[in-house]
Amino acid sequence: MLKLKHGHAVALMVLVTAMWSIAGVVTRHLDQARGFEVTFWRSAFTVLGLVVILTAWQGLGVWKRLPWRNRYFWLSGVCWCIMFTAFMMAITLTAVANVLITLACGPLLTALGAWLFTSHRLPLRTWIAIGVAGAGIAMMFVSQLQLGDPNFLLGVGIALFVPLAGATQWNLTHLSQKSGVSIDLVPAVLLGAIISSILTLPMAWPLQANAHDISLLALLGIVQLAIPCTLSVICARVLKAPEVSLLALLEVIFGIALAWWGANEEPQLSVLIGGSLVIAALFANEWFGWRQRNV
Repeated sequence: MLKLKHGHAVALMVLVTAMWSIAGVVTRHLDQARGFEVTFWRSAFTVLGLVVILTAWQGLGVWKRLPWRNRYFWLSGVCWCIMFTAFMMAITLTAVANVLITLACGPLLTALGAWLFTSHRLPLRTWIAIGVAGAGIAMMFVSQLQLGDPNFLLGVGIALFVPLAGATQWNLTHLSQKSGVSIDLVPAVLLGAIISSILTLPMAWPLQANAHDISLLALLGIVQLAIPCTLSVICARVLKAPEVSLLALLEVIFGIALAWWGANEEPQLSVLIGGSLVIAALFANEWFGWRQRNV
């Protein structure tokens, strides 16, 4: 297995977040593909990419080792399916900044879910972070509603399914580890992409994408999802969880900047301020938690 030095893992994780962040700007350059068709093609190319990567990485024996009878494996796949589908649907309905800032609340929603459902005690810093991030989201909501964006509520509402499914995924991973069964991330992502492709194809039919759209959606499926997903697993073997969480925040910054630069999608000032509050809250929570654990 590939073993990285810490500095190389950090640099690779930055590259991973940059690859994740291209979804918004690439989607804005599609000609004809819309709605469920965008999700179908992206998920289908993710399946293709991961089949090639898994076979090259772990050999043909990987297909015999997949835990098809493990309920956690299937539940994890459903969570990934929800994340794939909801993200792409949201990104076609509202601004990239709105979606990415909503997704950035995932770690705090995960912490809140652990408090509600597993009685996990949250430190004061996390409660403060939840309050500050909530204020940032509220500022973004008010400003967008005042602008009268007809799809804002729908887009953000669908985007919320991504961090909610992510929080569920985290709890499933925790439960599976307690039961002595670990969920292998990459095959679970593959299963989620397969489910997403099957479910969205009937709603995407008849397919409207031209060759230009298919090439861009192949880019999303392989370069924006399949490859960075695999690389992130390699990074996670070297980096600690708080380091990964902090570095993952770069996706929000990169994604908004790329959509601004590459698609002229300039975010409102109130959205930038609200998003900054969310990012600052997440950064401070992870940073101080990391420092306390290493004192």
